[in-house]
Amino acid sequence: MAAVDLNTVRSTIEARLATELALSPAIPVVFNNMAFDSTTEDTFVQCETSFGTGSYLAVGVNVVVGLVTLNVFTEEGIGAGSNFTVCKRLRDLYNKITVSDVIFDSPVGPEVLASSPEGKFQTQLRVTFEIYEEL
Repeated sequence: MAAVDLNTVRSTIEARLATELALSPAIPVVFNNMAFDSTTEDTFVQCETSFGTGSYLAVGVNVVVGLVTLNVFTEEGIGAGSNFTVCKRLRDLYNKITVSDVIFDSPVGPEVLASSPEGKFQTQLRVTFEIYEEL
């Protein structure tokens, strides 16, 4: 069996997120290495997808573990409620589901972060996932 193509996995995860956030109310989403001016948007979501090293199980299965970190930003004066509403949408999107052989665990968060860009309120949601590949 061919090795897991991590670029395909990343694009699947990011496409699912982009599709959800394009729905009403639409929220801009920013991915790694993407130019974005945060001063032009009141609310936006930053997505970072990372992969750990694969570990081989004794039964001939390779397990690749990854993490999707979703940072939700809103204007400071609006309050935490709007961030938590966006996080609820994202939790529902990735909560204990399987998408294209990617198994998502329950999301962790939302967690309010102290170090946010000036004028923005930041909340973070983290989702781990696993890909099982038979050798």
